[in-house]
Amino acid sequence: MSSPGSGTDTSSEFTSLLRDVRGQDLLARRTGWYARTIAANALCLAAVVTGMALIGGSWWVLLLAPVLAVLCARTAFIGHDAGHAQISGDRATNRRIGLIHGNLLLGMSYAWWSDKHNRHHANPNHIDKDPDVAADVLVFTGEQAATRTGFRAWLTRHQAWLFFPLTLLEGIALKVYGFQDLRRQTGHERLVEGALLVAHVAGYVTLLLTTMPLAHALVFAALHQALFGLHLGMAFAPNHKGMDMPDPDGEKWGHLRRQVLTSRNIRGSVLTDWFLGGLNYQIEHHLFPSMPRPHLKLARPMVEAHCRDLGIPYAETGLVDSYRRALRHMHDVGEPLRAEPVLTPSGRA
Repeated sequence: MSSPGSGTDTSSEFTSLLRDVRGQDLLARRTGWYARTIAANALCLAAVVTGMALIGGSWWVLLLAPVLAVLCARTAFIGHDAGHAQISGDRATNRRIGLIHGNLLLGMSYAWWSDKHNRHHANPNHIDKDPDVAADVLVFTGEQAATRTGFRAWLTRHQAWLFFPLTLLEGIALKVYGFQDLRRQTGHERLVEGALLVAHVAGYVTLLLTTMPLAHALVFAALHQALFGLHLGMAFAPNHKGMDMPDPDGEKWGHLRRQVLTSRNIRGSVLTDWFLGGLNYQIEHHLFPSMPRPHLKLARPMVEAHCRDLGIPYAETGLVDSYRRALRHMHDVGEPLRAEPVLTPSGRA
């Protein structure tokens, strides 16, 4: 873990950048852009459902599973933006959009995701405060790896190779986490969230079984959910893995350093922006979570120049290299366990 900028007053580093961004009106809502995006996504989803109904009796219907996976990722990106109040200035409107795109369309709890994701944004890559780097199936520090034994140690030794295969399960995992989180929720929130999650599962199963034979439905669901999870993994993996991790006992970073030093941007084209849902501008998104997605690329030159003037590293790389760096970090974390002798069932090395 590192703590660059030691001895530097970071309290006001963000102020002038925020003033410039506001001066360019980059925090203003883009209601029309989001209305068109939501409408286009809904029409595409409807077209896929129509296609399932028309060709569900043929194995050719499986060609629609990857298309639906990509559209579900678009749906998740819309829910993500609603959770950050990018779409509307009205909290209730953002919540409704989030519930529709999260709970109803994806079976992913909006309340669970918002709580987890907001904690991540507040302290990215902080080992004690960011749930995204908490020790779970994967670990992200040598200290976490040192505590692993048995099957979990095996996972850690090979986690770099297993990362993308494991993301194939993410679509199902998100649904499980949502239902589990209902125990934390209370009152009206639990009722609404639970009803929409059940409605999603019932609707998804009904759609599959009424448009295609059972065998087709099982293969379609497996392919769709696996590719959806993989797509999300490809969108989120490059953003923070392998970046600086604040020392819990070290210097406290200001907002600018806390967000910039722990985040990585991905260079690319309009296609990259579309595929990653704007999350390729991760630095700008973390600095200004409520900034509408189409404004992130406009803020990028301002943020990069500001960081350059302050001597703060601004991490940006290509998409393939970003995966290489993230996987290299996970590989290095598991190195000590790979160096240990592996015991046979008899207890011999």
